[in-house]
Amino acid sequence: MLRTTQDRRFNKRFPIHLPIHFRVSLKGVASRWNTGTTCDISSGGLSFRCRRALPIGAHVEMLIDWPARNEDTFTVSLQSTGFIVRSDGNKAAVRMTAHQFRADTAQAQPIGQTA
Repeated sequence: MLRTTQDRRFNKRFPIHLPIHFRVSLKGVASRWNTGTTCDISSGGLSFRCRRALPIGAHVEMLIDWPARNEDTFTVSLQSTGFIVRSDGNKAAVRMTAHQFRADTAQAQPIGQTA
């Protein structure tokens, strides 16, 4: 497959805007979960908006709140890992190295309600 300089991607990206939770792993630094919003996603990567620039080359763990439900009851999230390939201001691009869907089957109760 011949790639041009204008379109270097092998996988088509889809404009999907979903909540994302992520944490960046850096040597010697404790990682915290942060939040953002996806801009687009493909089978090999994604871009998202966040509050600050992220370090290029850093490993990142991500949880994306997926709009589907399992058995119409359990929430679904896309759990993935990868490396930050671009970061400009409040937008980052990630090359995903692994991903899987997971269903949250924990029986959570609404806030303020007791068992």
